[in-house]
Amino acid sequence: MSIKPSLSKGTRDFGPEQFVRRQYIIDTIKNAFELFGFQPLETPAIEKLSTLTGKYGDEGDQLLFKILRSGDYLKKVSDELLASRDVKSILPFISERGLRYDLTVPFARYVVMNQDKISFPFKRYQIQTVWRADRPQKGRYQEFYQCDADIIGSDSLLNEAELIQIIQKVYRELKIDGIEIKLNNRKILQGIAEEIGAGDNFTELTIAIDKLDKIGIDKVVDELLGRGLDQNSVDQLKTFLTFNGSITETLEFLENKLVNSEIGKKGIEEMKSLFSYLGETEKIKLDITLARGLSYYTGTIIEVVPLGTDMKSSINGGGRYDDLTGVFGMPNLSGVGFSFGLDRIYDIMLELDLFNDIDLNQSKLLFINFDENCQNYTYKILGKLREKGIKAEIYPSPTNKVKMKKQMKYANDRKFPFVVITGSDEMDSGLLSLKNMATGEQEKVTVEELLLRLG
Repeated sequence: MSIKPSLSKGTRDFGPEQFVRRQYIIDTIKNAFELFGFQPLETPAIEKLSTLTGKYGDEGDQLLFKILRSGDYLKKVSDELLASRDVKSILPFISERGLRYDLTVPFARYVVMNQDKISFPFKRYQIQTVWRADRPQKGRYQEFYQCDADIIGSDSLLNEAELIQIIQKVYRELKIDGIEIKLNNRKILQGIAEEIGAGDNFTELTIAIDKLDKIGIDKVVDELLGRGLDQNSVDQLKTFLTFNGSITETLEFLENKLVNSEIGKKGIEEMKSLFSYLGETEKIKLDITLARGLSYYTGTIIEVVPLGTDMKSSINGGGRYDDLTGVFGMPNLSGVGFSFGLDRIYDIMLELDLFNDIDLNQSKLLFINFDENCQNYTYKILGKLREKGIKAEIYPSPTNKVKMKKQMKYANDRKFPFVVITGSDEMDSGLLSLKNMATGEQEKVTVEELLLRLG
């Protein structure tokens, strides 16, 4: 019985055209990373669960893809434990590895394991697949690429400024004009938590605020009340979440509100320093409501959202982490990084019709195959074209097997710009019949002229 082929939920195939377009985005990002001095790195798709768990908050841990032990993975699970259906207790017996959730935690693990070989500050970029057991929807997949850049071993805010310059450069290159770069600081959020009397509920606070764009302020309030915050604290929080002003106005508002919070004041000073490098532009916003749900962020947080498109999710995210390597035994090593969401950028460029002017890296020329003599003659010319770096092909079967009409249809379907028709007359004269597939025009050219035309 044959099995109907299908894709796993939240995954996709990429045909040649899609692949080339995605590679164009990757190359644009990669070139920007290298321009700013970042070095490439790759880590395994599979990590120990002990490496991954506890780094992304409770909700992140639930989205980790766990890998079952090979063989009889239930062998060490007692009947009593199995009957209890206690997933957390059963998990250590049946799984010890998982697919990476992001590239930052594996990077921290790499840094600790290779600290004697690294010169700090270490600037690395990493472009690889990650997996999350999330509910698939537009712009959100279970398997997707991240394009990360991190600087570790330095607490200078110049690093944040450089990362934001990379973001601006990449979107200029990709011709995506409609973006807004949102910035905040987790220290400011901690200051707000202290100010409203919710310092002990900081994690719950940031997780709820992170959902503000998705569920709205009323549901955020309901969630926080359900998590134990009192009505007075929530009412004070709404004052912060509903404030809207320029960068200068927002900083002044925070200075007036967080006068009793030392950590809040430190966050404000860090934002002042960062904006002194960046200046104040309409595409960069200080957004008090930006929280970033991942628990390892400690300072600046960054998010980029597209404007004027159907995409409602962020296309970049990142921030400062002061002690991510500490959980691996190397404390007090500050770093900052961010990630481009390749798949979401692709969807935006497709929606905005920005791929039209991109060279799809396809072959420029197809030789029609008449017969064995023609095949041998044109194959030598084909070799000369390829020596010059010109992408060209010959149809593999002659016209007695595949009619010329079908070969021409193949050329049209593959979008070859030019076709060469070579028969006995062309071989005798040394002049090739070159057809422009866009205009239909046909002319006679020598091999040398062909090399100049296409080179």
